[in-house]
Amino acid sequence: MNHFMQWMTESFAPRMNKIAKNPWIASIQDSILTTMPVILIGSLVTILTIFQSFIPGFPDFNLLSSFSFGLLSLFLAYLIPNTVMIKKHHSKTAKQAGLAGIAFFLMVVNPLFEEGNMTLTFAKLGSSGMIAALISGLFTGAVMNLFASHSFFSEDTPIPDFITVWFDTLIPITLILIVGWLFTFQLQIDIFETIASLFQPFVAMGQSFWGFVFLSFIAYGFLYSFGISAWVLAPITQTIMLKGMGDNMALVAAGAAPTNIFLKETVRLFMVGGSGVTLSLAIMIAFLAKSKRLRLIGKSTFLPSLCNINEPLILGIPVPFNPILMIPMWICQLICPIVVYLTLQAGWVPIPAAPWDFGFMPQPIVAFFATKSIAGALLTLVNFGISWIVYYPFFKIYDRQCCEEENQNLECKTEVIEKERLAHEIQ
Repeated sequence: MNHFMQWMTESFAPRMNKIAKNPWIASIQDSILTTMPVILIGSLVTILTIFQSFIPGFPDFNLLSSFSFGLLSLFLAYLIPNTVMIKKHHSKTAKQAGLAGIAFFLMVVNPLFEEGNMTLTFAKLGSSGMIAALISGLFTGAVMNLFASHSFFSEDTPIPDFITVWFDTLIPITLILIVGWLFTFQLQIDIFETIASLFQPFVAMGQSFWGFVFLSFIAYGFLYSFGISAWVLAPITQTIMLKGMGDNMALVAAGAAPTNIFLKETVRLFMVGGSGVTLSLAIMIAFLAKSKRLRLIGKSTFLPSLCNINEPLILGIPVPFNPILMIPMWICQLICPIVVYLTLQAGWVPIPAAPWDFGFMPQPIVAFFATKSIAGALLTLVNFGISWIVYYPFFKIYDRQCCEEENQNLECKTEVIEKERLAHEIQ
């Protein structure tokens, strides 16, 4: 175990953090984070649709979701190349890269032109087209970055910057558009469907039982127990989850039942207190700990944990690189996702079919709105109970260890004070 911890500390964790800081990976992460307001608007619409069932004539606000969450891929097509250029220190041409990204993505979705009208499948602009948006955005960013170091003008040119940017971006934007025009309209290759078919096995694996359990364990348990944020895997997990929600919404609109389980909304069903299912641990150290240090940490982090903000708790105890508390975190992040997947697959809890991302509410409330059922709220309580059973014996061991350390420190301080008193009396 010591050799494993040393390897994780000195080798694995630094490499994962380096990957997270890679400008291409970080651009995807930042772009997804930037779209959070439009995802939240889609979540708000989910609340409003509940009133339609109880209030006759209540307005239909679904179009608000269509023009927010429903345009997620179009937003990413702009944000990703824009962010890539900023990360690569080419801020002058970042906006132009974003505009080129939109143009290229609209070609990728393979629109039809008839008598001056453009027709396209609206669902492709939402989360269903997220993978295509990521690929087209990264391609656009790569081309723009390649030409960003070359300019037709010297650094001391008297010509205003906005004019030099116009000319310096003409060639890369033209090249990007030619690629889209050539494949989509000349070679008649449906880039969108090609990308979707290439990534379908990967997405299907993520939506499978083993994919759901494995990714949940790695992202929200294993990596987190070493202080590595789940956002390291965001390009993978967020793509699978958001596309899964888009596909579920399309299935429901077609009169079918939703099937995708690996969603942000279903992850909330087991992340009671945050990654690692740590609300039970927060309660234990706040109200059951004998250690003064743990009790102080628990009381100061209990309310954030109740709202699923557990970074103060995780880093304050600490959990990372602490074998006594890492092991129960791993166990919880294996058992709870298994319980969630099997429960939803059996139909005991409805599979979410509308976005709900107000994750800073207590989890039973989040689960109720996400699944539109009391059963969803009860499932979070079941996972809370599981986490309590798992964490409790490890908590007792760690609490006892902390008490012993505090007693030893107290004895040392007492001994030092006594020596100082004796020395003062001798003088």
